Amino acid sequence: MRALRVSELLPDHAGAALADLPVPEPAAGEVRVRVRAAAVNFPDLLMTRGGYQLKPDLPFVSGMEFAGEVDAVGAGAGDWRVGDAVVGGNRFGAMAEYCVAPAGVLRAKPGALDWDAAAAYPVAYLTAYVALVRCARVEPGEWVLVHGAAGGVGLATVDLAKALGARVIAVTSSAAKRAAIERLYAPDAVIDAAPGFRETVKARTGGKGADVIFDPVGGDVFDESTRCIAFGGRLLVIGFASGRIPEVSVNMPLIKGFSVVGVRAGEYGRRFPARGAENVAAIDALAAEGRIRPHVHASLDLADWREGFAMLERREVVGKVVLKP
Repeated sequence: MRALRVSELLPDHAGAALADLPVPEPAAGEVRVRVRAAAVNFPDLLMTRGGYQLKPDLPFVSGMEFAGEVDAVGAGAGDWRVGDAVVGGNRFGAMAEYCVAPAGVLRAKPGALDWDAAAAYPVAYLTAYVALVRCARVEPGEWVLVHGAAGGVGLATVDLAKALGARVIAVTSSAAKRAAIERLYAPDAVIDAAPGFRETVKARTGGKGADVIFDPVGGDVFDESTRCIAFGGRLLVIGFASGRIPEVSVNMPLIKGFSVVGVRAGEYGRRFPARGAENVAAIDALAAEGRIRPHVHASLDLADWREGFAMLERREVVGKVVLKP
């Protein structure tokens, strides 16, 4: 089978290459999936050079998210049957014609999604759901400000916030990306991420500021966000794409009455398994009902993996890139 194998941890993904590997066999409790699409995520890029916290033993096959059909079932792997359409996430192994995963990480593919969209939505929308529903407890009509709105998770948050009845302000630095977000999801406002966005946010919200701010950027964006958040607002910390971890003087949340909340969707599910299962069921139901619409920026053959990785590195992607093994 074709697979993207990482044999050495090197810069510029030099240790990764397409390889012809044996089709893996599922062990007890595992399922083999014929992969129809695998999403590209930043951790996939980082793992090729050992820059991510998870460091699989070499060699390994890249890829965390996938959609496909059950091809073989190991002993004790539950009710999965050959031919079932599934989506799933694993630590690695998805960028191949076949992958093996624990039965418990698979779930039925929502019928409203094609293979590409099905591969692209699980991680991004789960993060968005935990952020907006579990951490922020967003209410219909509240203003949600989404930084990094063109990224996979940011765009999912724009889409989900609209589905939940919130009023959405999407923020990104590229005019082309702003036009794409407007065309795809028509949020209440799409604004430039340049310094000074706080005045635009205040004007859009009638002076009150945003009730919920989703921030995967950190740095100066976080600093300015503390000045356009509403009283009683929730500032969600997702990550630090800017490279600087910001600090906040505690007099700011005291005076403005806002909360700073860290969001780790995967850890949330591990700490609270029952709620984690509810989260997954909720986004699957939204997808099945057509209330969320994952966007795939590009769908490429696995042989073009370098171009897919480069798209993320050039920060030109709106939504997700998927590879077709």
